[in-house]
Amino acid sequence: MSTVRLGIYEKALKHTDDWDSFFVQVRDGGFMFMDISVDESPERMARLDWSPAQAREFRAAADRQGVQIGGMCLSCHRKVGPGSADPKVRQEADDIFRKAIDLCHEAGIPVVQVAGYYAYYEEPDAGQRARYVDSLRRAASYAAQAGVMLGIENVDGNDVTSITKGLAICDEIHSQWLTMYPDIGNLAEQQLDTTSELKAGEGRMLAIHVKDVLPGQPRRIPMGTGVTDFAAAFKELKRQDWSGRMMLEMWNDDAPNSSEISSAARQKVAGWLADAGIEVASR
Repeated sequence: MSTVRLGIYEKALKHTDDWDSFFVQVRDGGFMFMDISVDESPERMARLDWSPAQAREFRAAADRQGVQIGGMCLSCHRKVGPGSADPKVRQEADDIFRKAIDLCHEAGIPVVQVAGYYAYYEEPDAGQRARYVDSLRRAASYAAQAGVMLGIENVDGNDVTSITKGLAICDEIHSQWLTMYPDIGNLAEQQLDTTSELKAGEGRMLAIHVKDVLPGQPRRIPMGTGVTDFAAAFKELKRQDWSGRMMLEMWNDDAPNSSEISSAARQKVAGWLADAGIEVASR
């Protein structure tokens, strides 16, 4: 039977510097795992320089609270583009990949979610995609040595905007350590056909992001109020008998009741999954 484990994005919950307290929020919200964020902010990018002891203590805090670490959302590559025309920026992007993979190895994090942005803040040029692929090829080789999976996320914008485009890159690199980490909300934001895109990814999706969106608004849309076609997505996943981790991507960290918002969203998603005949794993 198709079975999923529901998890939550770090930014969906109230920020705290105490990881034990943070993981209590994850556990008490009914989630089985959390995906950590390494975004463009200096504070979160600094995590790439954690010592092995800091990485292990992060994992130990999760273990103490009975929470899994599902993956790392490595979105700082939107700022430091692997496909940049500047060789210094490309070198920094490569360094970020290696540091992220090392951190995952030390902390026991199984997956790095790779943002599908070539060079987000630069003007497009004919070589951006090729440079992005070259960087990702080097990252996949390093990830294979560390035993860490890489999953490309289809994103907003104009680069890897679909599962189909991401799979084309995976086929070029041809590494067993690189596959897709689809975002069904971003499919809707791009006004793509959810069913056909998920069908294209059959057998090649290691985890899935769940969020709601509006056209031109890929973030901060309350679950169930946007245009994401959850019914179609979950029906197709049921057809595939897909099982795995499904992470609710939300941004509630500035809300005083972030835990309640996240828990309510989890209940909605669990209900939609049940309607599609997909079981939600419990502790």
